Amino acid sequence: MVGLASSVSASADEGARGLAYAAPWPGSAPGLGVNKLAGGLPSAHAEIDTEHIFGFSMGSDIGKPGEIEVEFENVGAFGKRSGTYAAWANLNQVKYTVSDNFRIAPGFALSGQRINGVPGLADHSDVSFGGAALELRYKLVDRAVAPFGLTLHAQPGWSRIDDATGLHIQQYGAEFAALFDRELVKDRLFAAFNVWYGTGGTREIATNLWRHDSEMQLQTAISYAVQPELVFGLGVRYARAYDGGALDRFLGDAVFAGPTFSYSISKEVGISGTWQMQVAGKAIGDNRSLNLEQFERHQALLRLNLHF
Repeated sequence: MVGLASSVSASADEGARGLAYAAPWPGSAPGLGVNKLAGGLPSAHAEIDTEHIFGFSMGSDIGKPGEIEVEFENVGAFGKRSGTYAAWANLNQVKYTVSDNFRIAPGFALSGQRINGVPGLADHSDVSFGGAALELRYKLVDRAVAPFGLTLHAQPGWSRIDDATGLHIQQYGAEFAALFDRELVKDRLFAAFNVWYGTGGTREIATNLWRHDSEMQLQTAISYAVQPELVFGLGVRYARAYDGGALDRFLGDAVFAGPTFSYSISKEVGISGTWQMQVAGKAIGDNRSLNLEQFERHQALLRLNLHF
């Protein structure tokens, strides 16, 4: 889970944790009878799904009981100090909302890399099956009846490919998160704050050596509904990488920032994403600007959601 970017999971990408689609706007279907605000937007606060409107950051909503959602999440990481570097991590999930407060989502991952002339990394070009994960979410505070929402996230996973390098591995890990969000201006402006922690143990097949890594991220984002089905925003993430599974030895940090979007194509289909650039960072023992040892220059997300 620690590796590729820093924003999705022991799921698809070892380092990219964390990820955005706006659910169909309440009242968009005829006959619902939802009251409208002066701006023409519906006022059914509880019906607006915030989970995927913040890019890499996540909202607290988990869907309604009995809802089934299929999600295809793609995270890309691009750019090192020199050479050509591109890595792709894909997580495919089926999400089932068991109750008002609990959701389960099994999934499998694909992984791909194109690496050429990057110091410290072997040249590599391949796409392969990456591993599997199980996401569990529990809504602790419902934003529909409280000033803010809070959902707890846990995702154990297994990986056979290092998303950052393409090396064959056996990795067992998990990520944990607290997902806060709040509606700042009714039906218009939303904010999120996430705390993410990922840890994993990895055995390199070629050497049979084990290593342990961990990472912590603080993420925040703000999103504005330009139209009922179209949301734009800005996300910022601060990531810290560690040697050791319990945040033992600090290796370096990075700050990423960039625009986000979410668009409801129809009631059943939505897309969302973000492109973020490393704007600050430092690796231990390296006086150069930015941290391109543990992280990349650019990280991007594109997600497709299908509701049933």
